[in-house]
Amino acid sequence: MKVRRSLYDVFVEVVCLLCLIGGVIYLAVVWSSVPAQVPAHYNMTGAVDRMGSKSSVFIIVITNWLCYLLITVLECFPQCWNTCVTITEENRARIYRILKSMIGTTKLVCVVSFTYLTVKILQGQSLPFVFTLVLLGSLFGSLVFFIVRLVRAR
Repeated sequence: MKVRRSLYDVFVEVVCLLCLIGGVIYLAVVWSSVPAQVPAHYNMTGAVDRMGSKSSVFIIVITNWLCYLLITVLECFPQCWNTCVTITEENRARIYRILKSMIGTTKLVCVVSFTYLTVKILQGQSLPFVFTLVLLGSLFGSLVFFIVRLVRAR
């Protein structure tokens, strides 16, 4: 079954692509002024606890693009999605629509987070203390929201 794109799906794609392309452009613009050592790891409070070479930022950028691409490919195969409800002919369209939105939201949270992390690394700054809380809250909060919608839609 092919799941039609909603306005929300288009919004997610546009924001993700803007973040991905913007992150690469930002990297290219500031590259010459980035110090030789940049933050390579942050602890739970957002403080830098390990430094690395400036080329290590490419790992984050590549990971961001790979996550985006892999999740985008996954969105094309609804028959592979695992659900917590039984899919019938009656509820198939509703369930797949909810799942597509859930996957898109997860992709959006990941891409925005990695892009933000890239900018902070290039600036050599610590992360705000609330970064981890917001990231985990966004991921798990959206998952709970969509799972509740799934259970109600069956």
